[in-house]
Amino acid sequence: MGSLKRNLANNILSDGKFDATDLSGTVPASNVNNDSLSNLTTFSPSLGDTIQSVASDPPSLSEGDFWYNTTTGSLKGLVEIKAWSSGGNLSTPRGIMGGAGTQTAGLGFGGYKTPYPPFATYDDTEEYNGFNWTSGGNLNTARRNLGGAGTQTAALGFGGHPNRTDSEEYNGSSWTTGNSLNSGRGNLAGAGTQTAGLGFAGDSAGGPPYSTATEEYDGTSWTTVNSMNTGRSTLGGSGIQTSALGFGGSPYSSTTEEYDGTNWTSVSGLNTARQRLVGTGATASASIAALGKTSGPTFSAASEEYDGSAWASTPSAAVARGYAAGCGTNKAALAFGGWNIQGAATEEYNSNINAITKSAWASGGNLNTARQQVASVGIQTASLAVGGTTGTQTGVTESYDGSSWSEVNDLNTARRYFDGAGTTTAAVVFGGYPDLTTTEEWDGTNWTSVPGSLNTGSHGITGSGTQTAALGAGRAPTGTNTELYNGTSWTAGNPFSTARAYSTLSGVQTSSLLSGGQDAIGGTAATESFDGTSWTTENSMNSGRVGLASGGSDSTAAVAFGGPGPSNATEEYDGTSWAISSSMSTGRQYLGGSGTASSALAFGGRLPAVTNATEEFTAGTQVVTSSTLTTS
Repeated sequence: MGSLKRNLANNILSDGKFDATDLSGTVPASNVNNDSLSNLTTFSPSLGDTIQSVASDPPSLSEGDFWYNTTTGSLKGLVEIKAWSSGGNLSTPRGIMGGAGTQTAGLGFGGYKTPYPPFATYDDTEEYNGFNWTSGGNLNTARRNLGGAGTQTAALGFGGHPNRTDSEEYNGSSWTTGNSLNSGRGNLAGAGTQTAGLGFAGDSAGGPPYSTATEEYDGTSWTTVNSMNTGRSTLGGSGIQTSALGFGGSPYSSTTEEYDGTNWTSVSGLNTARQRLVGTGATASASIAALGKTSGPTFSAASEEYDGSAWASTPSAAVARGYAAGCGTNKAALAFGGWNIQGAATEEYNSNINAITKSAWASGGNLNTARQQVASVGIQTASLAVGGTTGTQTGVTESYDGSSWSEVNDLNTARRYFDGAGTTTAAVVFGGYPDLTTTEEWDGTNWTSVPGSLNTGSHGITGSGTQTAALGAGRAPTGTNTELYNGTSWTAGNPFSTARAYSTLSGVQTSSLLSGGQDAIGGTAATESFDGTSWTTENSMNSGRVGLASGGSDSTAAVAFGGPGPSNATEEYDGTSWAISSSMSTGRQYLGGSGTASSALAFGGRLPAVTNATEEFTAGTQVVTSSTLTTS
């Protein structure tokens, strides 16, 4: 049942829904009696397992489990996330170097600069801190095609092309020459530590005959032990002296062997036969094989994980290449250097068991007055819905306390297509149809018209910030106008790049995010951030939308929702890119929105008639667990 539960969990959590499509590749859809989240436990007996419906999260879980928490109304699952991501580039681009250490304390040494001149063999050492590479002490002898083992502060480098026997030990700052291998060779693999190292396979001249020789290092000298079953070079190696793995290699091999401290045993081969690959892992039964060459000039980005019995494909690296080095474990690996042009590239592989709560919308209390084109300020549990239109432009103001809306005093000037900033006790609104410049401030009880006017009369404007530090942006039909309010007067700011109206702003005056809206063509997905002075173009939303709303505390995190259709689409922004999230129950356009990226509020809008519906958004979480988890 482990694979079934895992597939179902990943499918369900991908869209926040449970339906027949989630059973693809697992069991027939006919085996499901009910697809409602409130009845996730309803399966026919032939399915053989259930989704728990519980009042609190279960205390004991296995990877692949998922459950519905009735108290929080959240669908949760425990799934393993595997992915490669970019790290800092090497200072000196090169390949066929030695590697040692961990993902956050890695070591790269020696190597060769190619395929472009100047060709050179290096003595350089670089240390990785999880983010960047810095220079360490140089090798005593420049070399390439060498083996490596150990840690960043206690490393071992040995052998190399052509037919080298010498070894060196690193103490975190400098290399010291150690005793020599018994069998000189390059393109060999290494495993273990500085005082319990292992060197195996390789070649003496860059090609056949390939070696089966294995040697153990005790911190002083090398001893020849039992040979591998299959000779090869340019292979991957991982593990420790008493539990090592050798895999792949020349000529384009998938052959895998395990070493138990005495003998080598042939085991299941790689799914992708290759040479010049990277190997990492703490033991033979927990190893990663990545990158390499699969034939002639063809480089690979493929990644595989070995569990002691078989290799299973994992997500590929971003940069296909061979001749790279690596270090780390099967849960936190590092691959660096090599070539296929990207000779400095570093990538990190992570495989974590994560407890995931799906982002979700839940119904809130309805507005007393259904309307659209409303202004909004505040947070999810303390928000204002101001003005808008019910068919007739209005100044109605309502206050939300986290469960229900209460009508409070009206605006002095009824308006729509405007916006505001601030809180339920100190707010400011501005602009509106038809191109109003007037500004009003709210003190928690009354609205007061203030002398400060927008420099440009605007409707279709959007706003963010506070009562004394507000930001306004855009105007209909399209504009690049930026206006800054200091609590007394408005000042024109630098324009943004994509002229637009009916967009959405989230954040504060000095860190705000402008998303979507109407440009000269139609709905735009353009996103720009503002730092208080200038605008910067960011990655676009997944879809262009007009009349959307958003929540967010600054320019690094936001949630945007709604738009034409009417749309119930929701996207989450993490400071770099937008990702599709769980949809609202009620699709709508020209709605109000407030709150933060993790806790937002949507209210009003049209669908196409005006609505009073309110929904509350809670962002999902992904937390690495500390539990020891097993697959059933």
